[in-house]
Formats: sequence, C-alpha cells, structure tokens
Amino acid sequence: LKVVLSGLEGYGFDIEWSANLIPATNWNALWESQFEPIVVDGKCTIKASFHEGLKKTRFNITIDPKMAFGTGHHQTTTMMVKALLDLNGEGEKSAELCGADGLLGGWRSVRGKQVLDMGTGTGVLAILAAKMRAKRAVHAIDVDIVAVNSAKENAWKNRLAEAVHTLYGDGSLIQANKYDLILANINRNILMQDMDTYYRGMRKGGVLVLSGFYTEDIPILENCAVEKGFKMVATRDIDNWASIILYKE
Repeated sequence: LKVVLSGLEGYGFDIEWSANLIPATNWNALWESQFEPIVVDGKCTIKASFHEGLKKTRFNITIDPKMAFGTGHHQTTTMMVKALLDLNGEGEKSAELCGADGLLGGWRSVRGKQVLDMGTGTGVLAILAAKMRAKRAVHAIDVDIVAVNSAKENAWKNRLAEAVHTLYGDGSLIQANKYDLILANINRNILMQDMDTYYRGMRKGGVLVLSGFYTEDIPILENCAVEKGFKMVATRDIDNWASIILYKE
C-alpha cells in the first residue's frame, strides 16, 4: 500500500490511511446459525447437529460445516447427491443407468464399491457413500486441511469414523486401479488437469462423477474425458451448473 501511495505524490491532494489487525474469525458463523436442513429427492436429508425433530429419510447426514464447502445447498453438491442416489438404484436416472440393460454395463448399487470423494469439503458425499454400504473405507481427499478436519469430524458425528478415511493432499494420492467410483466436485481446470489421474486410478467398469462447472463447460470436460479413455454416459444441470457421469469400459 505504501508503494502504491508513494506513486501518487505530487498530484495535489493529501492521503490518509490506517490499518487494523483483524483477529482470526469464523466468517461462516452467522451463516451456520441460519443453516437450514435440505432434503434431496425425498431420500437424503442433510442437516446441522442443532436441527431436531426432522422427518427421517432413507439417508440422514448430520454436519457442522464451519469453513468447509459442501452442505448440499449448492447446486453442484445437490447434483452429486442425486448422482449417488442414481448409482444406488434409488434416483430419477437409475433405470437409465443401472441394471442389466443400463448404460453402466450392469452397475447396480454403491454397495461394496471402493469409493473416492475427491475435494471432499465437509465430507457429505463420502458419508453418503458410506451410508450406502460402500466398501470400507471410503477415501475422502482435500487440499484444504480445514476441510479434511471437518470431514473427519462429520464422519465421527455420523458414527462412520472407521468407514471414512480422510486424507490431506491432491490427486497425487490417488492409487492406480484402486477405485470403482470417483466423485469429484471441484472446478473445471482442476478436473481437466487430473482427468488422466482419475482414469488411471479407476478399475475397469468404474464410474466417474464430476461437477463444479457450468453447462457451457460440458463439451470441454467431455472432450477431455473421452480423450483419456472415458465414455460419456449422462449429464444433469441446475441453474446453469452442471454434472456429468462417465464410465471406464
């Protein structure tokens, strides 16, 4: 600031400025207090620990979001939850995707599948996959240590501490030929950057679900994914946000 202001000397006016130290604050505190529960497709409820007396759904997830992303309110997280319901045979696209004649080659449910939640945020998707009886343990990775700690805490709140394994890092942690299902709700550039890593980290017959980008980005993501070896299966969009489902043959 001093450097910038020094360049304004001699212009015929005076400048006064001051600086104050702002202590570390949970800027989401007010938002957290206004956090309303969300129900996706009547089957998955995402709520805070202080919400009581809510009607139970098929899957009930309790989180305290703090500074991490992914409460289910954002369109991208909602679409990822919808995709998981689809892949578990309980969503609006399940008939299209699952079963002997489905687009996913006989995929029937998340049960018993090795799952990775890349960019886990609060851990909502990892927790939901664990509740769907995915193979223990679901891996939840994030580059933000706050998110990692939040996901770990939320897994504990949902009595899934042993079923969700949280890791601090990026796509380099993905193990080759390890996963049946990879969930990545990040952003277009990171998804494109890590597309080859996702492909190498997935078993044959595996499914990749992506979100975090706009509808106009779908062709860009599709071209990148197909180039790496994936098959495009389905798309979904809400308010110009998009998600896609891909398959490794």
